[in-house]
Amino acid sequence: MVSEALKNQIDRFLLALGFSLMIGILVLGQGFRTAVGEAVGVLMNPILALVGQQNFHLILLVMAAITAAYASLIQKYTIDWDLMRNTQERMKVFQKEFREAQLSQNTYMLKKLEDQRKEMMEDQMKMSKQQFKPMAYISIISLPLFYWAYYYISGHGNATMVFPFWGTQLLTSHAFLYFQKWLYWYFICSLGVSQLIRKALNIGGV
Repeated sequence: MVSEALKNQIDRFLLALGFSLMIGILVLGQGFRTAVGEAVGVLMNPILALVGQQNFHLILLVMAAITAAYASLIQKYTIDWDLMRNTQERMKVFQKEFREAQLSQNTYMLKKLEDQRKEMMEDQMKMSKQQFKPMAYISIISLPLFYWAYYYISGHGNATMVFPFWGTQLLTSHAFLYFQKWLYWYFICSLGVSQLIRKALNIGGV
């Protein structure tokens, strides 16, 4: 059995690692992203060599599926969804009662609702903390993979994919504005897999 002290140490280490990856790109910029991408390439480049560069979009699909599944499972077991649902329901009721009290100029009810608002703010703070912590865990897997994909495709801009309606397109060409098509493909895959897993695990929703 792992002792509680060891669990806390592992938890603090993982949180520190996750937040370091998130903050690193903001503080250290492109150099940090490139360094992480090169490090992850030690693992990913041999896999891509087996699949073939022409099938880079399949690597992006698998990456999106892995990160979506990982993120969904982390959120499943680190967020108190009952608290979130109850808080959202209470907020809906509160907003309705507050509007009615304002329209009727019911000062007694407004005072009562102001006291209730303070309690709800505490619950919302708890929700925010619960949502912030999983971000660190999720970033440990998702950000290094994302940095590698960005690093690799920046140096191999000839990878293509057949898109519906668009036909064969370079993954580095722009879908709209500065949003490249590989990012578009990655997020579409991630969103689709995430929705399926969240539905299967009954994650979120009221």
